[in-house]
Amino acid sequence: METFAEVRDHVIASHELVIDEPFLLAFESPTDNRERKQSMFLAELKAADGRRYLRVETPVVPLADFDAEKCLRINLMQRVGYLAVGDLDGIPYIKVCENLPYANLSGQELEYVINTMAPFADRLEHALEPSGDRA
Repeated sequence: METFAEVRDHVIASHELVIDEPFLLAFESPTDNRERKQSMFLAELKAADGRRYLRVETPVVPLADFDAEKCLRINLMQRVGYLAVGDLDGIPYIKVCENLPYANLSGQELEYVINTMAPFADRLEHALEPSGDRA
């Protein structure tokens, strides 16, 4: 895949979109617990040198519910994705993110990232917010 349009075509073949904008897609991805779903967001990023990346991200918990040391320890153990902070409806949220260069992007790799990140983020969210799904 070399363009966001190709990413979109791939994603709509296997996921029902809840956001479909020119450079932003969102859908619900099943997790290990098939009763729960994780919101996934895909967007295009452009680096200063002109290279384009596909950002895959999913919200986990509000930043206020988590401390920076835990985030850094989890980042050290992660093989796919990293923890970052971004706003969701004006509230700082811990998110799991991955940036995939278009130069090497395939549908198989994208699905691997989605199918790895969604269950991990859901397990993390459930551990921190066992009473309910926050995002």
